[in-house]
Amino acid sequence: MFEFGRDLRRLFEKARDSDDLGWLELIGVGLVEVEARQQSVDAGRVSCARPHDAALRASALWREHARRSGAATSLDKAEAAARDAARHAHNDDETIRATLELAQTGMLAFDLCGEPARLDAILTLLAALPAARRGDTAAAVVALHARLRARQASVSGETSALQEAAALLDAALHGLRGQQRPIEDELRLDRAALMLEAGLAARDPRMLDQAGADLRALVEAATPEQRPLSRARALALCAAGMAALAAIADDVLARDQAHALFDAAADQFTPDHSPLDWAAIQVLRAERETLPLLVLVQAEALTEGGGLVLGALAHERRVAQETTRAGSVGDLTALLEIEAGLRRRLVRPSMTSTPLDWAADQIGMARIALARARWTGQAPHDLGLMLVEAAATARECGAPALAQRAERLARAPEAV
Repeated sequence: MFEFGRDLRRLFEKARDSDDLGWLELIGVGLVEVEARQQSVDAGRVSCARPHDAALRASALWREHARRSGAATSLDKAEAAARDAARHAHNDDETIRATLELAQTGMLAFDLCGEPARLDAILTLLAALPAARRGDTAAAVVALHARLRARQASVSGETSALQEAAALLDAALHGLRGQQRPIEDELRLDRAALMLEAGLAARDPRMLDQAGADLRALVEAATPEQRPLSRARALALCAAGMAALAAIADDVLARDQAHALFDAAADQFTPDHSPLDWAAIQVLRAERETLPLLVLVQAEALTEGGGLVLGALAHERRVAQETTRAGSVGDLTALLEIEAGLRRRLVRPSMTSTPLDWAADQIGMARIALARARWTGQAPHDLGLMLVEAAATARECGAPALAQRAERLARAPEAV
């Protein structure tokens, strides 16, 4: 037993010295924060032999903590560490690497909290960089540029933009030539998500096949013992795609397969290991199946108060399922209670409320109005305008998934 403990410590000590931070997936979010704090202290020491590299590592660790917890303070610390790395740069390539860290933190801030202007600012930052001398640095710049364009395309929802972004991701993957595995995995996951979105919208089998191939490769490469979070993210995206196809074809077998994939994704880790990953899986599965209300309440609790896109999505799903339950049995009292809660949020928003929270509440109000109309026969007023404004606000804030919920409800209110 004691030999095993010593071997495990040696394994983590060796992993800490490597450039691949995949080992962080094996430790909980609390320990990730401990590692990030320690690395920041080491990078700030006067005796630090390589302050540039140490600051880059601190930035990456804080970014991983932010990705899994949604903590705004961790984003700030990741940005500060990247700026420290830039100050310690001795040549153009080191400056570029520090700028890439800063840009990745900005991209994560968009993923977490929206605001498409962040993407424009990062692209402007990349455009001002000098040419990289090292091939791996140049490939990393191209990869990040492609990932940013993919996010812009997803926000726009335009088929041509999605196709152009997919071509950029293809080129970036080709440029890596299998030499930077972590970046390659991120590119494949982004390409799979983009192809899945575009393929479902256009009913294009080629795009769906490409998404499936990328996700299969990611799942096979990420073992539960080494990369549980990477595996869970790929499985959850597989499940979301399968569930969408099952809904289109009304295929019960495909729906059951989607449920199994969601279960497999959720079983890779516990909620306290990576709170946002766990909540994201529950929100994705709640799009296509009815979950225990306690699960959605927990997902909302893990994501609320930080201005997170995922928080708005979790809130909307919880309200939607509560409304569906009450509406299915004609419980008008319950519908009134849900509506009263939303009105309180709208009339007296908290200090942390965002336009995305407003949009989610508007979608919830629309669902309640439609559910009540079924039993009272009173047609709701200004419902179309309410949903149009909610969708527009969500897109302006960089949350296309929330916008799509409002748009689907406006097109098919009878589905509520």
